[in-house]
Amino acid sequence: MASAELDYTIEIPDEPCRSQESSSDPGRKEVGARQPLVILLGWGGCTDKNLAKYSAIYHKRGCIVIRYTAPWHMVFFSESLGIPSLRVLAQKLLELLFDHEVEKEPLLFHVFSNAGVMLYRYVLELLQTHRRFCRLRVVGTIFDSGPGDSNLVGALRALAAVLERRPAALRLLLLVAFALVAVLFHGLLAPLTALFHTHFYDRLLDAASRWPELYLYSRADEVVLARDVERMVEARLAHRVLVRSVDFVSSAHVSHLRDYPTYYTSLCVNFMRSCVHC
Repeated sequence: MASAELDYTIEIPDEPCRSQESSSDPGRKEVGARQPLVILLGWGGCTDKNLAKYSAIYHKRGCIVIRYTAPWHMVFFSESLGIPSLRVLAQKLLELLFDHEVEKEPLLFHVFSNAGVMLYRYVLELLQTHRRFCRLRVVGTIFDSGPGDSNLVGALRALAAVLERRPAALRLLLLVAFALVAVLFHGLLAPLTALFHTHFYDRLLDAASRWPELYLYSRADEVVLARDVERMVEARLAHRVLVRSVDFVSSAHVSHLRDYPTYYTSLCVNFMRSCVHC
């Protein structure tokens, strides 16, 4: 299902199921605690077809799933310029829950790379400040290949992947433009831009959210550095957040499900169940 304002996909199972933590079969449907509604926030340039592979993990277990990926130009340019345009998208995303009358369901976020984290950052702010959204109940968040701190080389790699099918001249022009914007605003003008726009990574370090978090990353990731994810994990633990992290060691950026499908799926399903029952 799509919207003219927000290009999203929602999957609603024929029979939304309940599950028991004691179930030995990850795919078995049983009576017990309600499954969460899962919101997938995609990485820069990923397609709905890409996200559908992750959506299947939850949908086959009776979860309602919403898939959405922010436009790449907003991720790479608006945020780099300190323009909070993703906040509007975050608000529309949360309003979908009321449009579909599923706002009472427990929520689980599955967030991919920095593109997903940038959008998630505004979701967190709205959950804290917006009267309508304060009643939503988030039970947990999974971070896949993120979040990463300022890493120009990694960001250029990610943007190059997004622009892979564009003409070479246009690709080069956009990469140079992005590099100049990043150096200017996050380097030379960093003290000034910090006055009106906090970097998403810094915002998440001290986020007020206290629900459990699962970090899935790899030291082989060349886009988001493992040390950035590990620093975030340490910061969240210091805030007494229930955190688990898994280093896949050899898998590339947002490739953990592809390389370790059974292990990745079990981590997500077990985390989901623990969040519902905690």
